[in-house]
Amino acid sequence: MRGDSVAALLENTLQRYPGLRPHLFDSKGTLRRHFNIFVNGIHIRELAGMETKLKDDDKVIFMASAAGG
Repeated sequence: MRGDSVAALLENTLQRYPGLRPHLFDSKGTLRRHFNIFVNGIHIRELAGMETKLKDDDKVIFMASAAGG
């Protein structure tokens, strides 16, 4: 998948796998709290959020948080 930002990459991914949308976004279109996105090991909340710009060699990880006991 490609995209010039995290938002574009995620949208391109969801176009290919539309069934993921309700798992990633709430009814308001906000990324769910338990879903994390990292760019080169840094959480996007420490960068520019969904507007974080991407380069061809960036490593992006989509990760659901695990909880429980």
